[in-house]
Amino acid sequence: MIEVTNLTKKYGSHVAVDNLSFRVEKGQIYGFLGPNGAGKSTTMNIITGYLAATEGTVTVNGKDIQNEPEEAKKCIGYLPELPPVYMDMTVEEYLNFAAELKKVAKAERKANVEKVMEMTRITDMRNRLIRNLSKGYKQRVGLAQAILGEPEVIILDEPTVGLDPKQIIEIRELIRTLGENHTVILSSHILSEISAVCDHIMIIYKGKLVASDSPEGLKKLMSTTGILELDVKGDWQMVQSVLSTVEGVSSVENCGETDNDCLKVKVSTVENADVREAVFYRLAEAKLPILYMQYSEKSLEDIFLELTGEVAMAEAEAEAQAKASRRRRKQAKAQEAQEEQKEEN
Repeated sequence: MIEVTNLTKKYGSHVAVDNLSFRVEKGQIYGFLGPNGAGKSTTMNIITGYLAATEGTVTVNGKDIQNEPEEAKKCIGYLPELPPVYMDMTVEEYLNFAAELKKVAKAERKANVEKVMEMTRITDMRNRLIRNLSKGYKQRVGLAQAILGEPEVIILDEPTVGLDPKQIIEIRELIRTLGENHTVILSSHILSEISAVCDHIMIIYKGKLVASDSPEGLKKLMSTTGILELDVKGDWQMVQSVLSTVEGVSSVENCGETDNDCLKVKVSTVENADVREAVFYRLAEAKLPILYMQYSEKSLEDIFLELTGEVAMAEAEAEAQAKASRRRRKQAKAQEAQEEQKEEN
């Protein structure tokens, strides 16, 4: 459907997108996740033909976005972060104008405009000036524009920014509906939004793709250790001794005391180990009552922080090594200069 190969975008010395490659298959909702400034919007703008890449290629249904822009863009509906609406037009006027620009057949134009207004729930606003609409409705008008002409791919860049909770839920429901008949690419820095609607997640950090998988697959990619939090009545040495013998426990940590003189204990487990039942019985046998137990696995947020943290650490290590290498070269040159000076003397 969409093939992005070795995509790079530079602004002077700044690299916004760094050798990015991925493939978007038909009939899924893709989440493009990353912090602000990661390169998401730049990538979206290159895919849709609004920006030219410094290096690399983007093909849509086999059509190169730079060499065959008209054919490639026919397959794409795009909603930028700021909806491209004309404030002095009514909703219906604007959508008819957008349909004409998209070369929707004149005989089909009216029916298509009615269909997208109904899908985005803006039919009642058809005669309202866009400038008088709330932000949520302006976003809906922008979305209606994106799906005019029934493009195969719909690209949404931060579609819920600035919306209230009710509007966010409504837009999410609309995206799910669109995903039934279209391929959707949703760019966002909001983790809950991506995890709520997407079938496949791509995580981008400093212009690089650091992970690409389903939400479930991403969890499996990372170390799936669990955390068991306990409030236990008893002596710390005894608690530690008992828990250390439980199969699947990798570490036991004393986190202090609760208000009712219990020990707060944090138990980490090895991969895919659920030790709750064994911990319960073992501590009960040792007459160490559990007053509280909670088990948690890594969330998408944990995975995101772990992935981007690893990338940041790798970059920091690479930079430190480069600095050390430059320092060594500088010292070697200084030593050579001193030796040459001695020889001359």
